[in-house]
Amino acid sequence: MSLQWLPTPEQVQLADALGRFVERDYTFEHRRNAAGAGFSARAWSILGQLGIPALLVPEKYGGLGADVRDALHVLQTLAPAMVLEPVLASSVLATQVLARNADRPAAVHWLPRLAGGEAIGTVAAFEPGGGFDFTARNTVARRAADAYVLDGRKTLVLQAAFAHVMLLSAHCDDGEPAWFAVPAETAGIALRAYPLFDGQHAADVTLHGVRVPADARLTARGEGDDLAGDLRDLWLAATCVDAVGIAQAALGATVDYLQARRQFGQPIGRFQALQHRAVDMWIELEQMRSMAMLAAHAVAEESDRDRRGATLAACKARTSQACRFIAQQSVQLHGGLGVTDEAQISRWFKRLTLLEIWLGDADWHLQRYARRSPFCDKFLSRKDCATVQT
Repeated sequence: MSLQWLPTPEQVQLADALGRFVERDYTFEHRRNAAGAGFSARAWSILGQLGIPALLVPEKYGGLGADVRDALHVLQTLAPAMVLEPVLASSVLATQVLARNADRPAAVHWLPRLAGGEAIGTVAAFEPGGGFDFTARNTVARRAADAYVLDGRKTLVLQAAFAHVMLLSAHCDDGEPAWFAVPAETAGIALRAYPLFDGQHAADVTLHGVRVPADARLTARGEGDDLAGDLRDLWLAATCVDAVGIAQAALGATVDYLQARRQFGQPIGRFQALQHRAVDMWIELEQMRSMAMLAAHAVAEESDRDRRGATLAACKARTSQACRFIAQQSVQLHGGLGVTDEAQISRWFKRLTLLEIWLGDADWHLQRYARRSPFCDKFLSRKDCATVQT
């Protein structure tokens, strides 16, 4: 279960605490009942007591200053519970964006609030029609004296309806991409909230004449693209570890069902054909786990962005393939029960299906990997390499 071959004592202790939280306060029934609201203040408060919002916040801002691998371990541990609260959006992604720019006034203001659980952050990176591209093409920021005026639209903003601050990308009128910390209550922001396929809540955000002070800008000239690339890599790693946690739970539930369901006077798990399918699921899971370990190591240790990008593209491609296989096999082996809302396996199927395509499916990332591979330069013409999507 660990993102390292041997978990650290701190990871073990935190995983045990989170396991008790899920068993006591975040059961399948709790999650199903809370799905309509999309957020539980009580659950978020308990996670705050466990230190989850403070995990990646630097110590000088009241945080724990933990390693990114500790945060990924938390995501994997919580994955089977499919928590609706913004552990990923706020405690990992938003916190990392601010921590990376901790000397900026906006970061100094928001980091202590995020660490204490008093505020929730989210990242607004995608734009309508742009898929999962992190490049801000249509959201613009115009300098106006001592302020910036933002106009544009963002989509798939996780937990935006509950956020106090949005960290969003925009194209500045000086020709530079930049990131801004925008309070959610700022005049000119409009939300259209909706649930995703797996029950998470997201929103489309419209910015019309949103005025923020100049010190709301988090990145200097030349830093916007680097921040977008690092954010994408971290999010890819988070997607991989989330998939491992869900797939592990789906396999366990499937094996339990094969042992409990009886046909012709014996458990169907004794049928060799079904045993082989369960073993195939286990093989896919272990390959997925290796990819998650590699992804976690890449975002924590790899400083070469091109090499890290190629590694994460390969990890996500293999993870997406395994997500599809395990999701489909788990539902098929459960039979009709596997597609009912009363069965947890149906919820895990939905999450694995979403994770398969989130931030790009297997084909898309295989193209990314090929573009960054020495194979492309050695065996393909320059023109052919340029046609491979990045």
